[in-house]
Amino acid sequence: MSQEVMHENPELAEPAEDTRPRRAARRRPLIAGLAAVVLAAAGIGAYQYVQAHAPRPADGGTPPWPIPADPLPGIRAAGLAPGPMGHAEHYHAHLSVFVDGEEVEVPADIGIVGEEMSPVHTHDDRGVIHVESHTKGDVFTLGQLFRQWGVTLSADRIGALRAGGGKVLAAEVDGKPVSGDPAAVVIRSHQQISLVYGTPDPSFRPPASFTFKSDE
Repeated sequence: MSQEVMHENPELAEPAEDTRPRRAARRRPLIAGLAAVVLAAAGIGAYQYVQAHAPRPADGGTPPWPIPADPLPGIRAAGLAPGPMGHAEHYHAHLSVFVDGEEVEVPADIGIVGEEMSPVHTHDDRGVIHVESHTKGDVFTLGQLFRQWGVTLSADRIGALRAGGGKVLAAEVDGKPVSGDPAAVVIRSHQQISLVYGTPDPSFRPPASFTFKSDE
């Protein structure tokens, strides 16, 4: 290009500024931020995985109380066995559990192994206990459900939570207090069973009844 043309068009004399480095510099903080988010999410996911797959204490530990990874030992410890659904006895009760004023979920699939189930089990997380036995007149207790759940239940203990130091474990059936060991409560049709652990609160009343579905 001639000197005259460059003199008449000075903008042609200087090459256009290369903005690529600046754009790359602007992208670096964005990429770094996205990487941090991904790593944080991965860290949370890993923590949750470890927590979910960590060995459970023998007493179940503290809530929430998920079902055991292997349900068979608990079913057998309860003196029960999995199998097809029984039809000689078929009824339902409801369990509510409260710890320090908060309701604790009673999980689905307690007492269920694949397509088989023990005579005392749950199908969803509403707290509905299903009793489906092959033998008429069979009697089942709340303790058998808790053994399958992998959560210790006694007169002064639920899971790793013990009575004492101002904390108590109280039980009610249909709104009436139950003394002694709640594990001995016999499960009967359309009962509302409530377990309450914590510092006594006179203003708190656990439910005295439950609205079952029409087919329950």
